[in-house]
Amino acid sequence: MFNRSTLWILVVAFGLAGLVSGWLYFERPAAAPPKLTAVQLMDAPRALPAFELQRAGGQRFTPADLKGHWTLIFLGFTHCPDICPTTLATMKPVQAHWNQTYAADQRPRLVFVSVDPNRDTPEVAQRYASAFSADTLAATTDEAHLLEFTQSLSMVFMRNAPEDASKPDQYSVDHSAAMAVINPRGELAGFLKAPFDAAAIQRDFDVLAKAPTP
Repeated sequence: MFNRSTLWILVVAFGLAGLVSGWLYFERPAAAPPKLTAVQLMDAPRALPAFELQRAGGQRFTPADLKGHWTLIFLGFTHCPDICPTTLATMKPVQAHWNQTYAADQRPRLVFVSVDPNRDTPEVAQRYASAFSADTLAATTDEAHLLEFTQSLSMVFMRNAPEDASKPDQYSVDHSAAMAVINPRGELAGFLKAPFDAAAIQRDFDVLAKAPTP
């Protein structure tokens, strides 16, 4: 049996222990972000609004297709003279590594989104992307919906007037050179900025694949 004094001491002791435990729980520092060299993660991932892009063969590309994988989204167009072919060529060995390392349902992916729907049908965009890697997905849609989609990724594009008015189909398209990084929850998590280093990208995605989704 405890006397009254002992009982009060125990009550106070247990109370203090509870306060300390609660303080330690709620004040516990957040997990440190993974150490990356190429990928720049945002402080907090951002949910994407609804969208629908078109793929070859009449397939749709929607937010549901972003779930379960780390995804890179790259804007471009098939008549691009430099940035697009260079970027897709740089990503080829990275994608080969992903293909050899990860199961299909966990494999990071690259999505090429054409911002030139007047010349790039979904089929044209896919043939172009597949020439660099068969693993690259390609999609596009009309300019109005492309504008909404790219803005949701904090990216931009703009079609320029042709230098020769007699050749209206010979124009260029300015677009963001960075790639958007989408986490397995389908949220915008960060960016890869040019110039791209294939080895650094490969290392970063191996780290991300093993770390809790930020």
